[in-house]
Amino acid sequence: MSNIKEKDAKNSFGTKVLHGNLLYTLISIIVGFLVGAILLQIAGISAGEAYAKLITGVFGKPKFIVWSIVYATPIILTGLSVAFSFRTGVFNIGAEGQYVVGSLAACVVGIFVKAPAIIHVPLCLIVAAAAGGLWSMVVALLKVKRGINEVLSFIMFNWIAFYLSNYVVNIPAVHTDGSGEATKDILDSAKMMVTNESLTKVMGSGASYNILVAVLAAAVIAFILNRTTLGYKLKAVGFNRHAAEYGGISANKEIMTAMSISGALAGMGGACQLMGMGIRVSQFAGQEGFGFQGITVALIGSTNPIGCIFAGLFYGAMKYGGTKLSLVNAPAEIVNIIMGTIIFFIAISHVFKRIILGYAGRKSTKSEGGTK
Repeated sequence: MSNIKEKDAKNSFGTKVLHGNLLYTLISIIVGFLVGAILLQIAGISAGEAYAKLITGVFGKPKFIVWSIVYATPIILTGLSVAFSFRTGVFNIGAEGQYVVGSLAACVVGIFVKAPAIIHVPLCLIVAAAAGGLWSMVVALLKVKRGINEVLSFIMFNWIAFYLSNYVVNIPAVHTDGSGEATKDILDSAKMMVTNESLTKVMGSGASYNILVAVLAAAVIAFILNRTTLGYKLKAVGFNRHAAEYGGISANKEIMTAMSISGALAGMGGACQLMGMGIRVSQFAGQEGFGFQGITVALIGSTNPIGCIFAGLFYGAMKYGGTKLSLVNAPAEIVNIIMGTIIFFIAISHVFKRIILGYAGRKSTKSEGGTK
């Protein structure tokens, strides 16, 4: 009897693994690294040496790990933004613009508001979230009231945010007094960087508390989606808008709510980047890409809020570790190729799933036939 129970437990675990997304995400990551290795070898660069430098560039010293986390924090939040919108049936390709207006709003408050750190830091985060949420809500209104496709609106709003930021950066009251196309530095009370000398000796000068904001945000979003009536309504609209409306849920209201929360998360990502690393907003020569990297993080994390934490840390480590590849004459762009390949194979992961499930089904049928 115990053997039967153990067998059933194994089968149940195996079924969950085969039908879940984790296995196919891991396969996609492995394939991504294999493709990167092939391209490096074609270019005459040792893949083993390049990948070894990538790993030591992330885990070689405590400060490298800290920098990887600092790189990861804003894209965890933009990843959460995109993942949350995906779960509720909206494609938020506007996280880039929401990130920009969030960082800009936090910068203005960080420069001009004088308050103790315990008030100043949360205030900057709240203002950034409000700015990102309002920026996204305008697009939501256009979608709900006028039926305008949100993808087109978000793309245009990304560019509006881009040029708005460049305009504000060059306002005399905001612009730096020294040379450089950037704003003044935010006040020390608005920074989220670690200042304790004993900690900075171990963790490096780039250590920041902003990862705590990202983890807390992921936990809150996971709770909202899985444990609240609001989360149920949002997911119901995402699964089937017409069925949700038939069940008495106002789809338009929930879409606006979802897009506002999504924008707020991306806005907080901009604030965390500013307060934990950038300290000022520079004039853009091109879009920074944090919002678009958030799409990658959301897909690798299977649009799961907790998954976005690990996906963001992986992407952050790849971004930071990739800066060390020049030491072995390997192009840093190989990281982008690897990440692009991973996303491509995640996009076609249903093919892997069909092949593996088909093989598992045939094996199970043979096994049952042999038993009989």
